[in-house]
Order: sequence, then C-alpha cells, then structure tokens
Amino acid sequence: MIDLHTHTTASDGTDSPFALINKALSAGITTLAITDHDTTSGWSEAVQALRPPMSLVLGAEISTLTTEGISVHMLGLLFDGEDVEMQKMLAESRDTRMPRMRKMIELLAADGISITMEDVMAAAPDGATVGRPHLADALVANGVVATRDEAFIDLLHNDSKYYVTHAAPTPESAIDCIKRAGGVSVIAHPFASRRGETISADSFSSLVKAGLNGIEVNHRDHSADERKQLIEIADQLNLIKTGSSDYHGNGKLNALGENLTDPAQWERLESLANQRRVVKP
Repeated sequence: MIDLHTHTTASDGTDSPFALINKALSAGITTLAITDHDTTSGWSEAVQALRPPMSLVLGAEISTLTTEGISVHMLGLLFDGEDVEMQKMLAESRDTRMPRMRKMIELLAADGISITMEDVMAAAPDGATVGRPHLADALVANGVVATRDEAFIDLLHNDSKYYVTHAAPTPESAIDCIKRAGGVSVIAHPFASRRGETISADSFSSLVKAGLNGIEVNHRDHSADERKQLIEIADQLNLIKTGSSDYHGNGKLNALGENLTDPAQWERLESLANQRRVVKP
C-alpha cells in the first residue's frame, strides 16, 4: 500500500510525524510520503520514528500560483533536503503566509466573525507552516463552525470573499527547482473543482516542458469524470499516475490509504530521481 501525500503538525496536519508513522503502520501502509506544506521540518522526526516493514518517502507540498492567479499545489518527492535553492523557495513561500493570514482575519472580522491572529497561532503547533486549516481550527475553537471541513465549505473556500492568495512561485518554477534538487514532481489534485478554479487540460503541456513527472489522479476531491480526464491526459503525455490520501488527521475526512499508488507507477516515479532516497528502517 503506497500513499504519497500526507501531512503532519509540521504544517497543517494534526498528528506529529511520530504519530503519523504509527498510524500508517497500523493502517498497513508499506510506503508513505510525508509532504507538509512548504517545509521539510518534519522529516527528521519521521525518519527516527520509522520501523519495519514501512519505507518512507521524504517530500513537500509546494504552494504555487499560475500567471493567471490559479492556486496549484506541487508535490516534490525524493529531493535533496539540503539543497539551498529548494530551501530558499520553501522559506519564501512560508514567509508570505503570515501577511495573507492577517488579511483574511481582517476580512472575517469586518463581517463580525470574531477571530484574531492570536487565536490562529494558538491553533498552530510551534514551528508549523501556518495555513487556512489553522484558521479553520481557530474558528472551530471560537464556535463559529463545527469542523475544519465545514469551514472550508464556505468561509475558507477558494471562491470565498474571505480568501486571499499569497505570493508563490509558478508551477513551472517549482518543478524546475524540484528537478534541480534531484527530486520528482507530481501535481496534486489538479482538477479538484470543488476547491475552486483549476487549471485547464491545455495547461499540462507547459508543465511537462518544465519537467513534470506525474499527476495525482486518485484523490477524494476528484469526481469520476475528473479522474477519467486526468488518466487520459497522463496517458497522452506519458505522465505517471498516482493516488494518495492527502491525510491531515482530525477535522478532515481523508483516511490513510483511501487512495493509493500502483506499485508499478511508483517504481517508475522513484527511478526518475537522481538518487535512491527512499528511507528504509
């Protein structure tokens, strides 16, 4: 069982890297990727927690923005965690999140929704990449909504009047950076229209030219028709097809292993990295 997209308290997950490893082992996952938003800070703890029979793939989910202003998430896997340019790009993305969070709080407060930056920071673990899920947790704590998922249905949806983008590299720039750091790139949930505006099918050509390696096809936010279309795009462009849970822990319905990557597809993806970086216990 291969799950290539999960989150921990290093970003917006609710399980520590140690707890995630234990839960994945209990769920029967054999290969797990840790892909926190714009950070590699959870890698060390995850490696220390690893034990047989599971293997660990180290990565990150990188925030990007198209020139048209569409948010695209790019999974970078198996890259060199000490690569200077990669760490610079991740740090710059993290730095832009705080002004964005303050602006979203201002917009909510203007409509009488009681929330403060202090509330959000109290909901975020120390050192975590601060994001909308922490704002959602603060809204839950203040009794505005019942769950994270409820917050994202309306208040924090990409099309909400409270949504604010943050500065980020283009998808092509992120792909290039991942490649130069020796890793492989997989575009995450690209047709998840329930989240807001998505890229078009025609957009994949430029991503492939930049070096894109795969598409996350099987994801809970993709409908059957969206999955079918992505399979056709992947086959046409010779891209690897993955499936993942996008597990975050409490407050979101995503369950570990609910979508998986075929072993043959994973073997092909792993072979494209410049080194064999899968961590074995």
